[in-house]
Amino acid sequence: MSSPLSGRTARSFVPTITPDGALTPTGRVRRVTLRTSDGVPIDAAYEPGPTGAEGLAIVLAHGFTGDLERPHVRRAAGVFAQYAAVVTFSFRGHGKSGGRSTVGDREVLDLAAAVAWARSLGHTRVVTVGFSMGGSVVLRHAALHGGGAGSAHGGRTEDSGRMDARTDAVVAVSAPARWYYRGTAPMRRLHFVVMNPVGRLVGRLGLRTRIHSQEWDPVPLSPVESVPLIAPTPLLVVHGDRDPYFPLDHPRMLAAAAGGGAELWLEPGMGHAEHAAGEALLRRIAAWAA
Repeated sequence: MSSPLSGRTARSFVPTITPDGALTPTGRVRRVTLRTSDGVPIDAAYEPGPTGAEGLAIVLAHGFTGDLERPHVRRAAGVFAQYAAVVTFSFRGHGKSGGRSTVGDREVLDLAAAVAWARSLGHTRVVTVGFSMGGSVVLRHAALHGGGAGSAHGGRTEDSGRMDARTDAVVAVSAPARWYYRGTAPMRRLHFVVMNPVGRLVGRLGLRTRIHSQEWDPVPLSPVESVPLIAPTPLLVVHGDRDPYFPLDHPRMLAAAAGGGAELWLEPGMGHAEHAAGEALLRRIAAWAA
């Protein structure tokens, strides 16, 4: 879910980890605070995968108004954890992360910090899976850091060779293809929340999402413009045929932009994003990633 807000995508993305990173009482999930290249603290969690899958990590990027503690995000992470280690995090302006949401622009830096953290933990294969707004973010992130034609230095920072945010494969679920889309009633309501002062107050108080008040300057590369830059990184586009936010022309545009380099799954009866992704679909996505 995307709209015109402020911010410029930076190319430096090495995170720092604050001292609160520690194991929970279960001994499995590690909760940390990452810091993005533009200084925003990002709440993140790590769960080791099953024995024999230590090399693979899935980084889950939630949709607008979600966060890593939301039940639908935890449900998806729980399924993925049966196949791989899982990193979940809350985008800026969401949950316990700092900053304000730019609804898909500077969130690329949040994802980059999470991917770099996964690599710093020793994972040799990192797959990003994004839902809705998170789907647009994983596409733009892969264009910059996927090792394809558009990536900078193969995904490695200009100022540091010790950490990188390369992604080895990308899954975009219920993602928009283009910005400023208002063709459905849910998207018109979302634009009101993002663009109107009263709507942003509703977002902060009712949706627990703090939204930036300024417009994008410059307008970031759109998801459909990002897709041609992702190859040869594998790309999977997943979309429900009953998505109330983005109709089927969005996933078809994304797949077409890949020029045959993407898989397209159109899911019968599926609605939108994490809430609508059933366990069977999540398992198929995890198996594709693995």
